[in-house]
Amino acid sequence: MQPDPNTTLPLFVYGSLIDPVHCAEVLGRFAAAVPAVLYEYERGHSRHWYIRRRDGAETHGLLLANLDARDYANLDRYEEVPTLYTRAQVEVTGRDGALIRCWIYLPTDWV
Repeated sequence: MQPDPNTTLPLFVYGSLIDPVHCAEVLGRFAAAVPAVLYEYERGHSRHWYIRRRDGAETHGLLLANLDARDYANLDRYEEVPTLYTRAQVEVTGRDGALIRCWIYLPTDWV
């Protein structure tokens, strides 16, 4: 049986979830996190943090590892999927330069 990709990929965070205390409040526990960069996207803030495509831009954030289905359910509620955000797969660059496939929350049409 193959692992469920919904619960085995890390999550790239770039906004309020970068704060480990706030992230722990959402998840109910502290999550392991390592720095990563998402290229070709810029970060912005209106009422909420968001990212959008822009050539030459880079967004620095964190990769949260070892998340499970319950964590993603909590995160989807927190991110108000599908009203405010949708979860999509992207590739980010890790500290060692390796490309890492992960989840990210992208804004819906409110931006």
